[in-house]
Amino acid sequence: MEKELLTVLIASSPFAELRGSIPTAILAWDFPIIKAFLLSVVGNFIPVIPLLIFWNFIAEKLSDRSYYFNRLFAWLSDRTIKNHSYKFERWESLALLLFVAIPFPLTGAWSGTLAAFIFGIPIKRASIMILIGILISGTIVSLFIKTGSELLSAI
Repeated sequence: MEKELLTVLIASSPFAELRGSIPTAILAWDFPIIKAFLLSVVGNFIPVIPLLIFWNFIAEKLSDRSYYFNRLFAWLSDRTIKNHSYKFERWESLALLLFVAIPFPLTGAWSGTLAAFIFGIPIKRASIMILIGILISGTIVSLFIKTGSELLSAI
């Protein structure tokens, strides 16, 4: 049970997410691919809703209490929306889903919550798109690890 909990915790972490938990579970701990996938998806989704709420809470509290944070959030929001609003307005939820689904560094559930906050995507819709993105990313990583390990064992 310890390795299962570690898999969930690795998937919940902001740096490894399921890109770290799936390979660890399959290659280091010999988990079946389905078990590694399910534990990793659950672990990766655990922080999503709290983070979506947290970003809004922090921005509101800091903006109310500090002129400088208010200016920082306004600048960040204006700059981000100015540079990327056309893409997000046109594709909005799909863009968020794809951003989370592509298993590259600095993409994933944690950064997806921040993108959803910056672009003002409602929590319910953002949660659904991030979950679908996590499922797609988990599938990609699982297939990549499984295929790679089979190729290595055939050599």
